Amino acid sequence: MKNEFTLTIYSEDQLRLINKLSAMFIRKQIEILSLNMSICEIDKIYRHTIVVNETLNTVANLTAQIEKIIEVFKCYYAVNDEIISRQLVLFKISTAAFMSDSNVESLLRENDFKIVEIQKEYTIAQATGTEEEMLDLIGKLSRLGVIEFVKSSRIALMQSIEGFSVDI
Repeated sequence: MKNEFTLTIYSEDQLRLINKLSAMFIRKQIEILSLNMSICEIDKIYRHTIVVNETLNTVANLTAQIEKIIEVFKCYYAVNDEIISRQLVLFKISTAAFMSDSNVESLLRENDFKIVEIQKEYTIAQATGTEEEMLDLIGKLSRLGVIEFVKSSRIALMQSIEGFSVDI
């Protein structure tokens, strides 16, 4: 049975890694649901967070192959219950619609919105939460006449005291 898994990969070289990972995922016909690359707690090391929907066996094999074939320090995988994850969404909403709807204030408070910019024609608001919360929020805000929105990829940390360390 397929489940959503979050892979966390630590590497030095992010450019070649993307190319190699892409080839591996295409060969195995695994769809990437989310991809995030960033610096991490270790100098000159990058953290790559990839979300896939696959079987445990496929993900375990994939993780082992990433560590063996591609030059990475470590690759972990986890199901959603084993991680803390967040996404950020920016919404552009008509300022007139934003100001005229009486339910907007309670929606803003309930979802801990941050107003990023207010212009005459539009207002940009920011929300942060789990993927499910953000999808629910997108649905609620659609009635306000969202001009556009953008949702970030997942960022995640494992729910354990241990972190990754490497001796360079």
